[in-house]
Amino acid sequence: MLLMQVKVTPHLKWSNLMTTEKNSWHLSKSVPVSLILALVIQAAAIVWTVSQMQSSIEANANSIVRIEIRTEKLELAVQGQAVALARIDENIKAIRMSVERIASKD
Repeated sequence: MLLMQVKVTPHLKWSNLMTTEKNSWHLSKSVPVSLILALVIQAAAIVWTVSQMQSSIEANANSIVRIEIRTEKLELAVQGQAVALARIDENIKAIRMSVERIASKD
């Protein structure tokens, strides 16, 4: 258990308060070692978890960049296919008009 004792007097200055705080707290011998060990293990687990999260975030950022590049390429391919489809459609219309003109001559 962490204990801190500060005497409050009307004439206490800030510098005296800081000196009192530095000298007055101590770790009680009644604090079990297992509690301290558990806190150290928990702190290590938190550091490990944060580092794992950071590496996952970096991996996800790299994946996002690759997906963005791939999406841009696909968008260009789709635009090219849309232009080709429009040309094919216009060619079909021209062929249909030619066939109808030939059929109407007969």
